[in-house]
Amino acid sequence: MCYSRRHSPWLFHMNGGSCNGCDIELIASLTPRYDAEQLGVRLEGSPRHADILCITGPVTHNAVNAIKTVYGQVCGPKAVVAIGSCPATTNVFIDSRTLEGPLNLHVPVDVFVPGCPPRPDAIIQGVAKAAEILAERAAKKIPIVPVVMPLVGPPCNGACACGSAPSSTEAQP
Repeated sequence: MCYSRRHSPWLFHMNGGSCNGCDIELIASLTPRYDAEQLGVRLEGSPRHADILCITGPVTHNAVNAIKTVYGQVCGPKAVVAIGSCPATTNVFIDSRTLEGPLNLHVPVDVFVPGCPPRPDAIIQGVAKAAEILAERAAKKIPIVPVVMPLVGPPCNGACACGSAPSSTEAQP
């Protein structure tokens, strides 16, 4: 059973009130270009058949009860993947009166996939990590501890606004 959970995770996707940028990237990650089906990933239409719950967008007042209901409908053991910056921090909507805060205040989140929107390969990496966590949890090996996935892309050379230093150790003139 643990082998099946790790090598064939079924996903249920839920939008918590986002701009749909992360939703588009999630669906793009399931297309043949990125080939998430090589991991056995399948998007499921019912939370009762899913292993991993993928949630995008900030949690709005209208969505909070629906998210808790859907989380309760996913059979255990289960994993939750927060896709994008909005479920983790509410991102640019932080001062909005229509939000209930970050996702981890309402349901336990296992994997955070950062980005606005995250790249499809980062989403696949996050789902693969969630499948690994799910298999280990099914075998009762690990406790629930959230994991933050790194950004996937070219290494930073210090020219961006991320604040990291240049990768070379030479002194800049």
